[in-house]
Amino acid sequence: MADNNTSNNSIIVRRSANYQPSIWDYDYIQSLRNKYVGETCIGQSNMLKEHVRMMLHKVVDPLEQLELIDTLQRLVLSHHFEGEMKRILEDLYNNDQSGDTWRKENLYATTLKFRLLRQHGYNISQGVFNIFKDERGKFKACLCEETKGILSLYEASFLLTESENMLEELRNFATKHLQEYVKQNKDKTLSAMVTYALELPLHWRIMKFESRRFIDIYRSREDMNPILLKLAEMDFNMVQAVHQEDLKQVSRWDINAMDQLPDYMKICFLILYNFVNEMAFDPLKDQGFHIIRYLKKAWSDLCKSYLLEAKWYHNGYIPSLEEYLENAWISIATPLILMHAFFMVTNPITKEALDYLEKYPKIFYWSSMILRLTDDLGTSANELERGDVPKSIQCYMNETGASEKDAREYVKSLISTAWKKVNEERVASSPFCQTFIEIVMNLARMGHFMYQYGDGFGVADRKTKDSILSLLIQPIPHSRMSSGNSNATPNLNIN
Repeated sequence: MADNNTSNNSIIVRRSANYQPSIWDYDYIQSLRNKYVGETCIGQSNMLKEHVRMMLHKVVDPLEQLELIDTLQRLVLSHHFEGEMKRILEDLYNNDQSGDTWRKENLYATTLKFRLLRQHGYNISQGVFNIFKDERGKFKACLCEETKGILSLYEASFLLTESENMLEELRNFATKHLQEYVKQNKDKTLSAMVTYALELPLHWRIMKFESRRFIDIYRSREDMNPILLKLAEMDFNMVQAVHQEDLKQVSRWDINAMDQLPDYMKICFLILYNFVNEMAFDPLKDQGFHIIRYLKKAWSDLCKSYLLEAKWYHNGYIPSLEEYLENAWISIATPLILMHAFFMVTNPITKEALDYLEKYPKIFYWSSMILRLTDDLGTSANELERGDVPKSIQCYMNETGASEKDAREYVKSLISTAWKKVNEERVASSPFCQTFIEIVMNLARMGHFMYQYGDGFGVADRKTKDSILSLLIQPIPHSRMSSGNSNATPNLNIN
């Protein structure tokens, strides 16, 4: 596209990224229908939640408690039972401090407990794995026979921080043996689970997208609890229905429809609406001063980063990797997104939190770095073809003379290091609420989701499209509970 400047008869040529049109058009969004709304669904869902609360209170075996919590998290139901889960984990953590014996030399139990406690912010040491070493300090060979435990160990190892060398060793140990297991393909179901984990660990995945897949897997498990399955199906479909109603309102781009949105979307929509239409921020006057100040800074920094990249492009300049990343963690727009997110979910907004935002917090930086580097791995080839600036891969190749394959491996190592930093920052003292911390981490996870198989953002990639369809558009077919199951809850079918 070109613009004519009549004052000096020059022509300004503006590059186009040639992105494909959105597949989510207005008419399609407005046509969405979902029957999982209303008092009937809410009542049935609440009844199922009470049954699950009773389960959480009745289960006493520590391993069963951990497995129930893990299942609730994978089904994305854990937010309904935060109090009950906290009580269980607190007890298990305190017992661990006094020396429990139920998990002694049980690799699966030890790794599951380690992962769940770390996920919930408990300070549990990597030293718990010392019992699995032999007299020479090597991990016991017999562990290799416990594939379920090795897989659990692999997943737990990704919650490491930068100084935890033992967990790094454990990750390498587990990865090697899981790769060997896949080659042997003794158990197709377990091999498929291992292959999936090796592609991307659980800690790096967005659980909301994972829940649809896990529900399908959970259906076929022999230890499947029908109450959990039914609640997961209903909860997924009810949340999906709410998302679809919200999508319909936003797709209209109508300020008069704003009152029908939830509060957090009102702020987001209004800020975006005002920015695009060059309007004032008067409707946000209660917190307007702070919102304007910090969002102006974020927008300003983003524009400056774009300008620098434009200068590099027009001058044919290839920056060093360090120089590129110092700008690119801003140009990926993560600080801007997180600044918006902070004001959406934080109430009240404290002076301490605002002071913390004055300079972008470290967790912003590392989350942004993950999103930038995963983006580069997935999109740099296409972006170079259309004449964009070199990305991290090309900068590293130019600086070191490395091959593209080696450069990609180096970028992957930077992602791994950045995750260690995120793991450190998520448990560090800060004025941020847990909801916002999870948003920061999910933005990093979004990088893996969108770019794992290429450019899932700029190209209507089938894998990304199918995942979005399954999350937002296609309800889960509900399961029929067997009347012969003593754990089943009667009269809960939705037709």
